[in-house]
Amino acid sequence: MSSLQSNHKKKGFSASAWFILMLVLMVPINIIASFFHSRLDLTNEKRFTLSKGTTKLLKHLDSTVTVDVFLKGNYPSGFRKLGVSTEDMLREFKELAGTQLVYHIISPEELVEGTQVTYADSLDAMGVPSINLTAQVKGGQQQQRLFPVALMHYNNRILPVEIFKGKTPQLNYKEIIGAEALLEYQLANGIAKITEKKKAAVAYATGNGEPMDERVYDLAEQTIGPAYDLQLVDLATQPFIAPEFKALIIVKPTLKFSDYEKLKLDQYIMNGGKVLFFIDKLNAEMDSLQVKNEVVAYERDLELNDLLFKYGVRVNPSLLMDLQCDYLPFDVSGNGQFEFLPWNYFPVLESPNNHPINKNLGYVAGRFVNPIDTIEAEGIKKTILLWSSTNARIISSPALISGRENVTAPENEKFKTPHVPVAVLLEGKFFSLYRNRLTQALNDSLQQYGMEFLPEAIQRNQLLVASDGDLVLNAVAKGGQPLPMGMNPFTYGSQRQFPFVNREFLLNALDHMINEHDLSEAKNKDYIVRLLDKKKIEEEQMQWQLINIAMPIVLVILFALLFQWIRSRSYAQRRQP
Repeated sequence: MSSLQSNHKKKGFSASAWFILMLVLMVPINIIASFFHSRLDLTNEKRFTLSKGTTKLLKHLDSTVTVDVFLKGNYPSGFRKLGVSTEDMLREFKELAGTQLVYHIISPEELVEGTQVTYADSLDAMGVPSINLTAQVKGGQQQQRLFPVALMHYNNRILPVEIFKGKTPQLNYKEIIGAEALLEYQLANGIAKITEKKKAAVAYATGNGEPMDERVYDLAEQTIGPAYDLQLVDLATQPFIAPEFKALIIVKPTLKFSDYEKLKLDQYIMNGGKVLFFIDKLNAEMDSLQVKNEVVAYERDLELNDLLFKYGVRVNPSLLMDLQCDYLPFDVSGNGQFEFLPWNYFPVLESPNNHPINKNLGYVAGRFVNPIDTIEAEGIKKTILLWSSTNARIISSPALISGRENVTAPENEKFKTPHVPVAVLLEGKFFSLYRNRLTQALNDSLQQYGMEFLPEAIQRNQLLVASDGDLVLNAVAKGGQPLPMGMNPFTYGSQRQFPFVNREFLLNALDHMINEHDLSEAKNKDYIVRLLDKKKIEEEQMQWQLINIAMPIVLVILFALLFQWIRSRSYAQRRQP
């Protein structure tokens, strides 16, 4: 009898020990998994894998970044999906940043804590852009305002980051997909900017007739100013361009560049400085056209041809016309009744979508634009960032531009030149224009300030050349109020207003050229919308229904039978003498 009890206890102890052992193993495994875990990303575009630049940025945060996202609400499905994707991305960020990242998903209609003010009112007061939506509800339609922004807080700093930028008057699902593809970059770039100890210094060149009036308000106060330390550099009086400036912007110069000024630009580039040229090759202004209803566009003698030619581009002294263009009001009948008509000299520029700078970029507004040719230059890669539509035309200068041209429709058969380049990025190791041709006088001017002439660049560099100075300037309303960059003063506020993205183009270029966090990998991500094969769906419908519906039930039943069999066997062993 005692022997039977002993065997029974041994069997019982064996089952209990097995159960306890499972508990002992599972508890630490789950604890470890809560701190260290990973997943396998099987998507072709690595949609769920953060880039190296983002990973490094998040792991080295030295203080808490708080992100408030205002995409909570009964919005159309596309924006609800964007809100879910944004929350998922921030969750991924938090996995790396830990307690240094806090995020909240908020409805704009909620009250700010401790106040009677809604978040929507607060965002309006900050000037954060919003979108007006017409949503379908049970009672019909209702107007909604949506704030597709992430408001970032860090050490008493606040930075709004747009996670959706409408590029067309009508919202479409393709734009939502594009916004999702850029989520990682937009959020990581915002964190990089707000956590910078010191803003990167950017110079605005003066001394050669560059605008210094209300036309640069948006550039200085709304676009570059908030993100960078913008300073003025007079090329005519400054002995050299300080290397502390990460980039130099030259906007619509009207006066000739001397050899000494070009040498300063050349040596700044050789020392690693980035330059963004926004040049009008022809003198053609709307002011003259409004006074006389016609203007002669003639070449500006800027003396920059040899410098740009050496680096790999040529801005041609001709004028681009495009059937894809902006609108201006014209007195067609002559009785003072104005009608909006296409103005072919204001081309609406497209992006080839071939680079992080123009990735998912919308349309850019041009004003009296010149064509660009790329030139063979040793070791220099040229990337076209902006070009015309497929229905463009080039006319030689001097060219008579008359408001009377729009009385009759343009001759479409003349607009057959496709994709004329108007903005080009140059990348590589540049050679100096003055290599083998530096005069003693120019050399003495360098040595006077302790500078050594460099015949070639010390490292690979980047330059941007755009053939339209107005590309980054803003128009001014009749009351003297500066308008957003790229906006047409004649259509602004009307139904013909178009959301041009000149500001985004300039910021994208600066961010790419001087960003030290290497977020280009995140910017290059694509989300591919894969359409279902309808024929395959019909053929395999029953098969996949069985897999998704019947298989889980079968697995549960099999698990229950297996569990019952193990339990019965264990019980039988216990009762065995």
